[in-house]
Order: sequence, then C-alpha cells, then structure tokens
Amino acid sequence: MDQFRSLDAMVQARLRKWPQRPPGLAAQVNRSWLRGRPDTPQSQGQPFLKLPGSSRLRTLPDGLWLNFGGTPQEPFVDIFAIEACSSLPNFLDKRSRFAPSTQSLMAVCPVPWLLAPAVADEGTPRWRLTGVLRAEPVMPLVLPVRDLRVMYGLKSRHYRDLVHSQVPHAHEFFVPMETLTAERGDEDPALQSLVGRASAAANFLPSL
Repeated sequence: MDQFRSLDAMVQARLRKWPQRPPGLAAQVNRSWLRGRPDTPQSQGQPFLKLPGSSRLRTLPDGLWLNFGGTPQEPFVDIFAIEACSSLPNFLDKRSRFAPSTQSLMAVCPVPWLLAPAVADEGTPRWRLTGVLRAEPVMPLVLPVRDLRVMYGLKSRHYRDLVHSQVPHAHEFFVPMETLTAERGDEDPALQSLVGRASAAANFLPSL
C-alpha cells in the first residue's frame, strides 16, 4: 500500500481494473454498461451525479457504473456506485448522499468522456455504446437516474458493527474494505454473488 498516497487512491487503482460491467451482473438485451469512474488518470472528465438545477454540489463516487437505457427521445440510466469509507463520519456523509428522497438524481456524462473509447485498445467511442445517442455529442449527456445501487467498503471494525446493528436500505450493499483493495477482487465469487443481487432484475422470478 506504500505506493498509494491514500486509501481512496488504492481503491480507485483496483477499481480501474474492473470490467465495464460490474462483476456478477448479467448482461441485458439492448442495455449497455459502461464504467464511468474511475477512468484513466489521463481522463479529461468523468461522469458525476448531481441534483437537478445544482451547478456546484456534485457527488463523485469512488466507483460508478452506468447502465444506459430507454430511447433517444426518453433516455435514462441505472447506476451502480462504490464508496470506500475510511471513517464512520465519512460513511455517514456518503450514505446521506444516496438516501431515499423525493428529489431526482441526475447523471452527467462530459463530452470528452463520451468521445473517448471505453477500452483504450478499441476505437469505438463511448457515445456509440450508450445506445441513446444518434450523433456525436457536442454537449454533456444529462440523464435521470432510474435506479441506483450502492456498495460501501468499510474498515473491519465498522463493518462488524454495522452487520450486528444496522438494517441496510434496499439499495445498499456492504463489504469489508479488503474486498475492494484486493488484487483481482472482481474475480472473487462471493463478491460477484453479492453484486449479482444489486439489480432490479434480482427482485423478479428468473425466466424459465
């Protein structure tokens, strides 16, 4: 860990190696997953979350995956976010940003991010992969968040306390911090099983 300046930097370095679709989530017909955060260190802009009308207050999760859907006339996005929480106050602050609310949450995709390829070795720009843009964008793509799921990484003592004393909201999932900092953590079957439940599809009887 000495090579990383902070716990967040270490988590983001690991998440940068995760695939474009959250590990454990099944592919969906006519839906496209893209990893929005963390992008490459050279990235000129990464997606973020905000409330409608807000120009300053932004939520920048440590990890953010976007599942684009709908039509060009009525697009939306489902999100899977990851937050590494180094302290209890840090956890409570981050948790409050995703608390159930009557307000809408918006996902903003900057133009440089949309124009860049999802995979460095491939030339297809992200905007073509979203399925909701018909032409190369010249303005940020701002979409309403239809569904969100959040995974919190907690230090061991905080994780143990939460397991014994808290009832998570339906959109919340929790793991020990070591799960996020582990090499090739996305290949962990236990993590994949947990992430596999972080989907609206998990609330329905599987199709036969």
